[in-house]
Amino acid sequence: MRIWYRVRDLERGRAFYTGALGFEETYIDDEGWIALDRGATEIALSQGEPLGEEGGVAAVDAEDVKAERERLAAAGVEVGTVVELHGAMRVLDVFDPDGNRIQLTEEVG
Repeated sequence: MRIWYRVRDLERGRAFYTGALGFEETYIDDEGWIALDRGATEIALSQGEPLGEEGGVAAVDAEDVKAERERLAAAGVEVGTVVELHGAMRVLDVFDPDGNRIQLTEEVG
């Protein structure tokens, strides 16, 4: 499955996803389409007006959501609070520079 996000500045979006979130660029074309992978999650970026809360949300596996929150917050990335769901999963909302939401998830217990 691929989640598609629109970003206002494709280079800034690429830098955020590859730098802050550790995605690897797997494809780019001349028309401004970038594919990025991290584990089982594939994200596609294209230049355009972001959809915000109306768009999709990628759920990306993380080993330690609390540590990721601290690292990202220290780097100036907009992050939410870590939420534990039924003692089975921790979830963290992370926002790219255009306000697109990504969820980092960690299985616990």
